[in-house]
Amino acid sequence: MDEPLLCLVEIPKGSRNKYEYDADLGLMVFDRFLSASVVFPTDYGFIRGAYSADGDPMDVLITVSEPTFPGCAVHAKPVAVLWLCDQDEREPKVVCVPCEDPNWKSMEDLADLPDQLVEEIAHFFVAYKEREDHEVTVDGWGGADEARKVIEEGFARGLNR
Repeated sequence: MDEPLLCLVEIPKGSRNKYEYDADLGLMVFDRFLSASVVFPTDYGFIRGAYSADGDPMDVLITVSEPTFPGCAVHAKPVAVLWLCDQDEREPKVVCVPCEDPNWKSMEDLADLPDQLVEEIAHFFVAYKEREDHEVTVDGWGGADEARKVIEEGFARGLNR
């Protein structure tokens, strides 16, 4: 997987509004306001054409210097994957860096990401889910190779849809 991924932003960095893309409508739809006093630490959306084991588009966090906007397409490369346990299911959150952002594009792997950001991403998911009475635990991190494997599996699921 040498080509950049096409990621679609649903939620900009710094937002407490949760938007989701509705494929039937072809629109971004406001889902809810996060009641936890945390904000999305990166842009958040999905990798176009890749699907998680639960059948949903594969989640992606895109490290950006400035927030983009819902519906923005970003060419990005994977550098890490965060594993969460959500209702006894292990689910990936792929972390990518934008190819056209000079502050991020030189990063290649989990070890290149700032420690503070890695901690913030993990804390964000636990905190916001907890406030919604939904227990989520962090089940570890993987580097770029593991992220690429997860994405390739996601694209294979997309071909079988």
